[in-house]
This record gives sequence, structure tokens and C-alpha cells, in this order.
Amino acid sequence: MESASERPSTSVEDYVKVIYDLQERGSGPVTISAMAERLSVSNSSVSGMLRKLGELGLVAHRRYGDVRLTETGDKAALSVLRRHRLLETYLVEALDYSWDEVHDEAEILEHVVSDRFVDRIAAHLGDPVADPHGDPIPTRDGRVPERDTQLLSAAEEGTTGVIVRVNDSDPDLLRHLAEEDIGIGMRIELVERRPFGGPLVVRIGSAGERREQALGLVAAEALWVAPGHEHERAPGTGADRADAPPKPE
Repeated sequence: MESASERPSTSVEDYVKVIYDLQERGSGPVTISAMAERLSVSNSSVSGMLRKLGELGLVAHRRYGDVRLTETGDKAALSVLRRHRLLETYLVEALDYSWDEVHDEAEILEHVVSDRFVDRIAAHLGDPVADPHGDPIPTRDGRVPERDTQLLSAAEEGTTGVIVRVNDSDPDLLRHLAEEDIGIGMRIELVERRPFGGPLVVRIGSAGERREQALGLVAAEALWVAPGHEHERAPGTGADRADAPPKPE
């Protein structure tokens, strides 16, 4: 069990976490420019850090090629992701944070808490398998629960499923979804794609209270849908806001 002082530096952890996250979300090969955009740094800064990560045996990268984590890099990334996602869950469930507030807090705390503290959080929460945004929480031994999901933006008309994951990189988008009462566990159907890059028309809600609305492409590209039936929405989403419509009994 590692202590905070025995881990890689904060910057190294941030980089391997971003590489893993870009790989995990299936947005194509991980490139220097994609990493630079996520980390809000220059391409040259990313290139310099990749050389260091290569020397540490954490990444495999050839010039002008894509970036991949090694087995050691995967292990380091999953460790920090476990801390991050359990901290987000604890902040929501125990301290009443909303889902748009927890990311930045967890970004700070993930580098300083001990593995023992994180294990205590997991036990206290009942070993959750997903955080408030639906991101899978790695187990202590580095396993990640697998699910059959697809981005709403990539789905065909007529696709019906349940929202199981929401990209958490943009707090403004999370607040917008909460205001629209769109959250984890809600049933959603893609009714129509408007032409020329227009919005998607979706039908949201349970059988008795479905509503139809237009959803912009940016929002659709942040929602992951899985086949199945609706379930209880994660705490901290729009469903739990004081100004949100009440859940059906």
C-alpha cells in the first residue's frame, strides 16, 4: 500500500490519468494535441513530459505517433483514477456537493490522500462501482467494470437506452444538464437527427412522464447510453437539485 510520498509526482499522475481517460472514452488514438487541449498546456510541454514518462517506463510513444500507456503506466493511471472517482463519490454522498462541483476538488485531493484513506472511503460507501458521473471506479487490484455503452451522438435514430455516464470535464455542461433534469439512470430515446449538424431530438423519462426535447451535439457527445431499464439516478445530478422536478413515485 503506497503512501502519498511514495507515488509519482503530481504532474506525472495527471498525465497518465489523462492518457488513460482519453483511451478509455474511445475517442481515437491519443495524440499530443488532444492531451494538450485536455491539460491546457502547449504541445511542446506535452512532448517534453512524454519523454520523461517514456524514461520512467510509463508510456510508449514514437515521434508523430499516438501515445499509449505501458502496463506500468496503466497501473499508475488506475490508482489515481480510483482515488479521484471515490473522492468525487464521497464529496457528493457525504458532503452534499453537486456533480458539477466535485471534479476540481478531487483533482487536488487525489494527490495527497493515502491509499488507506481511500480504502476507508470505499468501505464506508459500500464499494461503489461508479462515481456520480457514471465513470467506473477501478477496484483496489486494478480491475475496471466493463459495460456495453455508446455515445448518444453516435447512436442511430430509434436507439433506446439508459444514460449511464456523463463526461465530467465541463462543469457548465453538467450544470446545464442538471437544469434540464437530465442525469444518470434516466431512460432516453433518440427520436430524430436534425439535418446539417442540427440538434438531436430525444425523448426522456419514464413511460408515464416522457418529454421530448432538442439536445445540442455538445451535450449529446457527453452522454453515454447503455441498453436496459432506468434505475435510481446518482446523487448530485439534476434529480437531486432543490429546484429540479420531483422524481415520480
